[in-house]
Amino acid sequence: MAERVERRLTTILAADVAEYSRLMGADEDGTLAALTACRAIVDGLIAEHRGRIANTAGDSVLAEFPSVAEGLSCALAIQKAIARHDEHRSPDRRMRFRIGIHLGDVMIQDGDLFGDAVNIAARLEALAEPGGICVSATVREHIGTRLAANFTDAGAQQVKNIAEPVRVFRVAPSGLAQPSGLPAALPLPDKPSVAVLPFTNMSADPEQEFFADGIAEDVITALSRYPSLFVIARNSCFTYKGRAVDVKHVGRELGVRYVLEGGLRKSGNRIRVTAQLVEAETGKHVWAERYDRDLADIFAVQDEIAQAVTIAVAPAIADAERQRAMRKPPGSLDAWAAYQRGLWHVSNATAEDNALAAKLFQQAIDLDPNFAGGYQGLAWALMRAEASFLSRSAVEMRGSAETLARRAVALDGADAEAHACLSRALLGQGDHNGAQAEAERAVALSPSQTYLKFPDQTAWLSLSVGYPRTVATRPVSSSE
Repeated sequence: MAERVERRLTTILAADVAEYSRLMGADEDGTLAALTACRAIVDGLIAEHRGRIANTAGDSVLAEFPSVAEGLSCALAIQKAIARHDEHRSPDRRMRFRIGIHLGDVMIQDGDLFGDAVNIAARLEALAEPGGICVSATVREHIGTRLAANFTDAGAQQVKNIAEPVRVFRVAPSGLAQPSGLPAALPLPDKPSVAVLPFTNMSADPEQEFFADGIAEDVITALSRYPSLFVIARNSCFTYKGRAVDVKHVGRELGVRYVLEGGLRKSGNRIRVTAQLVEAETGKHVWAERYDRDLADIFAVQDEIAQAVTIAVAPAIADAERQRAMRKPPGSLDAWAAYQRGLWHVSNATAEDNALAAKLFQQAIDLDPNFAGGYQGLAWALMRAEASFLSRSAVEMRGSAETLARRAVALDGADAEAHACLSRALLGQGDHNGAQAEAERAVALSPSQTYLKFPDQTAWLSLSVGYPRTVATRPVSSSE
């Protein structure tokens, strides 16, 4: 007769040492001695708070407590005691624990704990900063105001192998906003920056791991071809593979404004790929999409999904950047923000907005004479004024637009949009061969990009995303 598995509701604490592998690689004997001393502190505090150690493996500890208050009190005491114990050590040699706590139903066999509740505690631990504590919403609700601690809502997090998102709270002792030892945030680059995290294989088929990785790698490669984006390299992004991460933490570590994450599920001969773009600083979702496909040709499906994600993400980032720029006070605009505001106004297709856009693009040029976007934007605004609003002579407008577009290309020859802008300006001057060459150069630089940015552009230039090598231009009559 099979042994009956015991179940009970309990508070689970999962802890491990941050960067333990690095510490062991630097000094095995010293790290082992330090771990032994710290484990004596941890074990003693668990017993003091009526806890029971269920499992230990290397640098990790799994324990249960009879109440949520006891579990969180123990976690706070552990972090305080370890920090005091490590004061004499150099910052790069300290044993900083990460702790996750969850309340849930567990299975118990031979004294060990099993079940989703244990997995959630482990994922919460992975989300914690070194020296920090993360708890689930269930723990936060049960604690109420009974402990002197600060709770910071980190929002709902999608964690590996857990179907539903987990609401996460960061915990620090009362009076402390963040755990000690938090790494300083990297400065953001001048242009919008994005990190594409490894897509999570949420299917039961381990062979889909390479498929999920392939999609993320292809998206990184494709986004890197957009000169307006700063894209983090694959090697840096893939250090997060297999870890439950907080996008705010990723943003600080990598110095990015946006994080793209996703997952893959397989059922029979069909897959579902989900992707979401998040603003790292706020945790706000900028864009999300789901793709369902048959796996007739796995590499064709991989290419199709990667291209679809890329084509959707780049405009989503551009729109988010424009929204950010519009929230800035006019007096505080930098060159990039002025450029983004100009794009917003020029897209409104009125004479007043176009005139204001031209002023903003000129402001971008004045703020940063080496920023190609300002010249490119002003060229578009002049061409639009000449074609739609007839505010100055056609000859003067077309000549100024060509000069500005050539300056944009000279400043950034890898900018596909600058070449598309010059193509339009040359077409306006009657140089059809030059326009064709610049259009083809734009497509070669970024085949997946759509250049029909402004409505009136369709009269001059059509670069098809579906047929990247097809470039159609038409002559311009003297009446235009």
